Amino acid sequence: MDIFKTFYDSQDDENAAKMSAYMKNKFPFLGIPKPIRAKLSKNFLKQKKKDKEVDWEFIFQCYDMPEREFHYLALDYLTAVKALLVSNDIDKIEKLIITNSWWDSVDCIDSIVGHLCLKYPQLKDSVIPKWIDSENIWLKRIAINFQLEYKEKTDTDILSRAILKNCDTGEFFINKAIGWALREYSKTDKEWVKQFIAHNKLHSLSVREASKYL
Repeated sequence: MDIFKTFYDSQDDENAAKMSAYMKNKFPFLGIPKPIRAKLSKNFLKQKKKDKEVDWEFIFQCYDMPEREFHYLALDYLTAVKALLVSNDIDKIEKLIITNSWWDSVDCIDSIVGHLCLKYPQLKDSVIPKWIDSENIWLKRIAINFQLEYKEKTDTDILSRAILKNCDTGEFFINKAIGWALREYSKTDKEWVKQFIAHNKLHSLSVREASKYL
């Protein structure tokens, strides 16, 4: 199955213009909405799930394509085969984070990094601190948000460090990420989040987002 041809054959120029505009014209689009994209790629991904190891060549081939739908396809595939990831794959994942970067792709990678850090806890000590201190806002955002699904497994020391190191960047996507991380963790430990907000100076956007369930 030539998934690239399948996508190109389903191109919708009118939708493409709207989808690109929604993403601040950061990328060209084919104009394939997510539900249709899922149908088009269903059988292809079903076959690719049988892979014995992650097909990084395919992933980076998708990322080399200009249209955003191919970047989504790469991430759909990576999500489907994330059980095959090994610790050394974190370097390739970092490349994905800093390539064709915008919130839509980066937020798809959150759970992939989260999965890998649970599987290989040493990554929390070796890689995440580097991302916290990085100049790249998307690596910072992942470092703040990779534990979104951890609930009681959340490492609050790492969460605190990621937030406090980056709470005065003035960057919208960082402030939003801080609020998002705290809001999610408040579902597990409301009192911890209340105390954290009370004792630290956070941007108003972060506080507003974090306080939703308090």
